[in-house]
Amino acid sequence: MSNYEYLLSDINKINGIGTKTAKLFRKKNINTIFDLLWNLPRDIIDRSDLRKINQLQIGKIQTISVNVRKYNFPRVRNLPNRVLCEDETGKLDCIFFNSYEGYIRKILPLNSRVIISGKINFYKNRYQITNPTYLGNNINSIKKVDTKYSLTEGLNEKKYNKIISEVLNKIPDLNEWLDINIINKFENIKWKDAIIQLHDPKNLNKKGSFYKRLVFDEILSSFLINSKIRKSVKKLKKIKKKFSSNNIEHITNKIDFELTKDQLKAINEINDDLRSEQKMFRLLQGDVGSGKTIVALTSILNVIKSKFQVAFMAPTEILAQQHYNLAKSLLPDNVKIDILTSKTDNKIRKKIINNLENHQIDLLIGTHSLFQNKINYKKLGLIIIDEQHKFGVKQRKKLSDKGGKNCDILVMSATPIPRTMIMTIFGDMDVSIIKSKPKNRKEITTLSKLDKKIEEILAFLKKQVKNGNQIFWVCPLIEESKKVDHQSSVSRYEYLKKNFSNKVGILHGNLDKDRKEKILNDFLNKKIDILVSTTVIEVGIDFPNANVIVIENANKFGLSQLHQLRGRVGRGDKEAYCILMFKSNLSENAKKRIKILKSSNDGFKISEEDMKLRGYGDLLGFKQSGIQSFRIADPILNEDLFFLAEQEVKRIEVTNENIDNYMPLLKMYDRADILNDLV
Repeated sequence: MSNYEYLLSDINKINGIGTKTAKLFRKKNINTIFDLLWNLPRDIIDRSDLRKINQLQIGKIQTISVNVRKYNFPRVRNLPNRVLCEDETGKLDCIFFNSYEGYIRKILPLNSRVIISGKINFYKNRYQITNPTYLGNNINSIKKVDTKYSLTEGLNEKKYNKIISEVLNKIPDLNEWLDINIINKFENIKWKDAIIQLHDPKNLNKKGSFYKRLVFDEILSSFLINSKIRKSVKKLKKIKKKFSSNNIEHITNKIDFELTKDQLKAINEINDDLRSEQKMFRLLQGDVGSGKTIVALTSILNVIKSKFQVAFMAPTEILAQQHYNLAKSLLPDNVKIDILTSKTDNKIRKKIINNLENHQIDLLIGTHSLFQNKINYKKLGLIIIDEQHKFGVKQRKKLSDKGGKNCDILVMSATPIPRTMIMTIFGDMDVSIIKSKPKNRKEITTLSKLDKKIEEILAFLKKQVKNGNQIFWVCPLIEESKKVDHQSSVSRYEYLKKNFSNKVGILHGNLDKDRKEKILNDFLNKKIDILVSTTVIEVGIDFPNANVIVIENANKFGLSQLHQLRGRVGRGDKEAYCILMFKSNLSENAKKRIKILKSSNDGFKISEEDMKLRGYGDLLGFKQSGIQSFRIADPILNEDLFFLAEQEVKRIEVTNENIDNYMPLLKMYDRADILNDLV
């Protein structure tokens, strides 16, 4: 067994951990010794202060030396066992739940002097400790300061600390994987010593060199895999796409605005990739309304003019339909376009499949249906994935493989995220960013209103409806909750129906897909004036006639989410408004979020502020499927280490250093499995 493989051993290889205890560890997602090392201390227990009973402080964990005087083992089920203890200053009860009589007699022998520790409570005029920790009978042999960990029921602190101490003592010396210039930045501390210091109670909440070294290792392991994927994709030789630069005029002649510098720059970067022998694997990131779809359509036209097919995948059927309508209106008439979703009639589906295989379709737009096993393309040259946040490294690579060696990949995202997160989530891809918006896009006026002024809001909305405009009304909950005082979409829907002649619709996550599609289409076709919704409307959908969005309990949403919601309006030629409703008892954090949103329409600036306020894990508002999360690295707090890791990976790439040198690191941080799957 190599040194690092000890760390990857199953948890049951540790002395004292049998099948039953191993199950308790697995409840906390601790399966290996390495996992155990990353269950970090959350507090310390100071036992250096030995108290008398009359000095105890209720609610605190304290250590006392007492005489065991009397047992009370009731024969009635569910009643706790009780042990009376005392010292010269008073009496104390030790209460045991789910503990056997034999165990209690063993650790607290009658008439013996023992040292115990636990949280102090007071009941019926007497101090008590529930399930105390037995420390022994010799004060000199007791560890004065100990670490406190997050444990699951059934694991006691004494046993856990014994296990972690054994593991820390057995950690092997590992060959250094970091370059000498990097290790010098962390005071030459070795990985083993850094882990030991991490668990030292004296270092709780300290972020010294030992901590930074471990953070850097974790970031580096992620970036190395991204680098390997990028290199493996670049190695795949493809047929160059050949097209005229004049193709863009087919589109620009049909739109009523000039392309921005950012759009033109993104188009040129994509064109360079398409004309290259190397496979394109690119993220096109832009703020809401920045014109990503126009950039995508120019790329589509260039690929089609190169005699290849294109697949354009959207997250929802209604967004697929909108892309289809836009493509039909902007691309030349001789481009053969079709749409395929789960709603497509079986007879039409068969025809589409046949036409694809015979290259009688140039561009197929749809949802996940585009990549079912039965779907085969004659000459697929480009896959565009729109707003597929849940597509992680593995899913993107598999899609690339399915497209074949001549197929380029373009992923689009309207969620502006800070650069450290782009490096983390999309580090396997090249990146094009569109920050500026077309000149025809109007700035959205953002207002804030107390919820008790709802009558003023209704009066404003009635004027908007009278002028032929439509409104989104967003609520954070579906049903009323007694525990949380948020406005539910159901009750708000009933309220608004009384004020707007029943031309009100409701949309939430509990509706089936067909029902959702019908409601969205009714809104698009102006059969509904006001659409009450949860946040399901935040991704990508274009309703040009909707120019007002009301967001209730706005303080309960994250900044980036509020910005995404705000971007659902202002897509037409009318003045657009976002009204943030809130209660008067706002926290300081909530006040900051609302102030930031009112002062800026820049999604990138807003996402930076959001990450500072909420942390990167919550920035997108949902779990990222297929994306490796970090144990201790944080793109906000450790931004300097993210950029240092980026520089180090570039050095490794330039010098062609063998990635096998980092295999212990990759295996420990669960990256090697990704490597095996992808390369």
